[in-house]
Amino acid sequence: MDITTIVGIGTGFFLIIFAIVRGGGVGTFINPNAMMITGGGTIAAVLISYPLPEVIRVVKVVGKAFMHKPIITLNTINFLVAIAGKARREGFISLEEDAKKTDNEFLKLGLQFAIAGTSPEVSRRILESEIENLEDRHTRGEGLFRAAGKFAPAFGMLGTLIGLIQMLRTLDDPSTIGPGMSIALVTTFYGVLLANLIFIPIAGKLRALSDEEMLERRLIIEGILAIQAGDTPMVVEDKLRSYLPPATREKIVRRRIVKEETTKEEITKEEA
Repeated sequence: MDITTIVGIGTGFFLIIFAIVRGGGVGTFINPNAMMITGGGTIAAVLISYPLPEVIRVVKVVGKAFMHKPIITLNTINFLVAIAGKARREGFISLEEDAKKTDNEFLKLGLQFAIAGTSPEVSRRILESEIENLEDRHTRGEGLFRAAGKFAPAFGMLGTLIGLIQMLRTLDDPSTIGPGMSIALVTTFYGVLLANLIFIPIAGKLRALSDEEMLERRLIIEGILAIQAGDTPMVVEDKLRSYLPPATREKIVRRRIVKEETTKEEITKEEA
């Protein structure tokens, strides 16, 4: 579960509602007509802009913004380094069990290419094609929410115009101007709220998750190709280390130094 998305949206709504309650005018912000104009108009515009199957698919995918397994790149590197050593010792065919155990479908596909003896050029081409197709799907999903983020304020303004027009019909009664203006502006409030607390932030979260997944997949491609080339585990680790943030890279280097020093001590003791 991505707690930051839930906390962010929850905190935003709580603070806005709290501020409204402190102002003492909660009822003013509840207007079914304004909700229908802003929400209904936004949904209609999205349906016009995107095919229905695309909208349904994106609605299903949006759950990733709230519920997704964090990608731990270091674990992926450690796995690739381990099977690199196994491949050198026992051959590619020994990786079949490792391919079955992993729940990463992209990594499993790459291992299957290595096991089958597929040439590195063909492996890279197919795996990069998978990345491009996935990135295209992610971009369309992100684009849908960004589009909704643009439509919501526009329909909020449309609702405001409708309210103002209706208010102008009763200008002969000054007592209706204040309430009428308040109701007219509520639709703009709804549009701005939906755009800046729901649609645009979710689009940003989907982009961040997509970038994270693309980074891991590119790392996997480099790891699979290094394994196919017969590189040593140390070389594979060095190649993949560039995909990590500097602090994590330093941890790997320190871990390697400690491991080498421990190995030297054990050898010295055996010789003694």
